[in-house]
Amino acid sequence: MNFPAPRPAAQHSVLAKPARAVAFAFAGAILVGGLLLSSPAANTQGVFTSLVDGIFTATSAVCVTGLTVLDTATHYTLFGKLVILILIQAGGLGLMLIASLLSMLVIGRIGYLTRLSTQRESSAVSGEDVRTAALMIIKLSLAIESVVAAILAIRFGLAYGDDPAGAIWHGAFHAVSAFNNAGFALYSNNLMDFVADPWLCIPISLAIILGGLGFPVLVQLRQHWRNTLKLSMNTRLVLLMTALLLVGGTIFITAMEWTNPKTLGELEPAQRILAGFFQSVQTRTAGFNSIDIGAMHPASWLGMDVLMFIGGGPAGTAGGIKITTAAILLFIIMTELRGETAVNVLGKRLSRSVHRQAITVALLGVAAVFAGTMGLLLLTNYSLDRCLFEATSAFGTVGLSTGITPDLPDPAKGILIALMYLGRVGVLSLGSALALRDRKALYELPKERPSIG
Repeated sequence: MNFPAPRPAAQHSVLAKPARAVAFAFAGAILVGGLLLSSPAANTQGVFTSLVDGIFTATSAVCVTGLTVLDTATHYTLFGKLVILILIQAGGLGLMLIASLLSMLVIGRIGYLTRLSTQRESSAVSGEDVRTAALMIIKLSLAIESVVAAILAIRFGLAYGDDPAGAIWHGAFHAVSAFNNAGFALYSNNLMDFVADPWLCIPISLAIILGGLGFPVLVQLRQHWRNTLKLSMNTRLVLLMTALLLVGGTIFITAMEWTNPKTLGELEPAQRILAGFFQSVQTRTAGFNSIDIGAMHPASWLGMDVLMFIGGGPAGTAGGIKITTAAILLFIIMTELRGETAVNVLGKRLSRSVHRQAITVALLGVAAVFAGTMGLLLLTNYSLDRCLFEATSAFGTVGLSTGITPDLPDPAKGILIALMYLGRVGVLSLGSALALRDRKALYELPKERPSIG
């Protein structure tokens, strides 16, 4: 009897290298950014900042989260803010994507490992088309950020009296932070002063939504916007789920906080809807807040936990388990309840490997949030709902906070750092980077069905 030969160790090493390269690239960027942000040049007091706080801020920026332990507006100098902005842009676009671009500019070609790592990091990049796709992604990103930055700069200058340089700086920083779903703001109370300003809230929201769709969706929309029949199932699923979650989140948050005098209750009806929509968008992993998150009803936190855990589209600037994963799990449940055998989504049948991947990602995500919440409960005196919110926000790379993050002890900050890193790099990619073996079984065991439920 002939058995298939096992995969050579060298081949496994080649397959593991791209995921390992992505994981190490993010870790390296975090370390360098943390050292820079801890230096005296980065803060207004001219002294060294705690390395833990520097690493935390760098992780939050590279992993496009937005959780902060220091006031970005007052603690950091212009140099420190520029470092944060560069880390946000690099983390949002993808470090390996930027490495591909630099490789093209410096030596005129892309190395094999860099090509594989770029494909691992962004599923918008495939096959031999790394150069074209990389350039397209960067052009799309810069174009969207430039348009949003111009709108914001005009608003900051005309409505809030910023001088031209200040208006351009504020517009550019918040546009980059929004498109990359980072949630860093140049104001001590984030964007609460602009809760009723649609000329700021709506452009920022649109930038967040576009960034959260994912680069594969943006590339397809650019290529096939005149003929939507050519859109892939992934693109249609992302667009459908994005619309449903945005509308559902807006209705939920607005209804829950409608009479809360500390959040929406003191606003005009139209302003309440705008604020509810804005916060619904933020749960897609952005992290800006135009109302006091810490004053919201605990039930609102729980609903936002669900939205943050789901996140946005795959291979983009958003985090979470991704809306495609959540949608696939929903279709699996519906198929099982109907007693059918094949899982069909939008006229296409899903392979069983996709079922396993979705279940694995979701359960590993649940495990990460559970472990993080447990750790925060053991290390602090905060309530379960606040610890769960913080852990979910970190894993989903959202950045929303009930206000406890700056007061956490260093070990608790370390937990959030790990969750942000895991949420950005991805549980499956990190597993591959740690050399989990992908071996093909040489035999199959007999089937037996245990009792379920």
